[in-house]
Amino acid sequence: MPGTREFKFGDRLVHSGRPEWGVGVVTAATTVRSGGQAHQRLTLRFDRAGLKTVSTEFAALDYAGSDAPIGPAPDAAPVASVNGEGWLETLEAGNLNEAMARLPEDTRDPFVTLGERIRATLSLYRFSDHGSSLLDWAAMQTGLRDPLARFNRHELEQFFRRFAAEREQHLKKLLLEARRKPPPELPDLLAKAPKEARDAVRRLHLG
Repeated sequence: MPGTREFKFGDRLVHSGRPEWGVGVVTAATTVRSGGQAHQRLTLRFDRAGLKTVSTEFAALDYAGSDAPIGPAPDAAPVASVNGEGWLETLEAGNLNEAMARLPEDTRDPFVTLGERIRATLSLYRFSDHGSSLLDWAAMQTGLRDPLARFNRHELEQFFRRFAAEREQHLKKLLLEARRKPPPELPDLLAKAPKEARDAVRRLHLG
């Protein structure tokens, strides 16, 4: 279980694996046992994703608020403040481009295994520049509930193209590393990855 906290009705949480969902409010919490350990099954109503049921056995949840910012890791792109006087207003255009293109910390963290970095990078291929997926990605990068309140769609598409290029280059780097010392879970990671991620692996001729 990621952490030993016990969440309760009304708690406001964020799912670190799905930051684009926004803040979720716990509407139901039950304790279940799995593998001899107690976990919680939570029903949450998220700002942007609606009602979801998750298990604390698998989901990395944390309290929303100043100690658990929504959006990317702090070094990736600080979250915009509630009153609009946040990082979006202070960054210059060049810095904003870099912040929007930066990959989440868990794709680059040298203190986690290569397999975990590959898993995190492959999961980013769930985002595209089409429809609501683009807005989900922008919400993850900025922490904004409604990215279109700050950017127009054309701007988001331009930001995403740079992000997609960074994602591809990073995946290539990880797969080159995996060729030298393949993580034992690599076949399973590829099998469970989004189709777009598997296509990227084939495109890089490293699969």
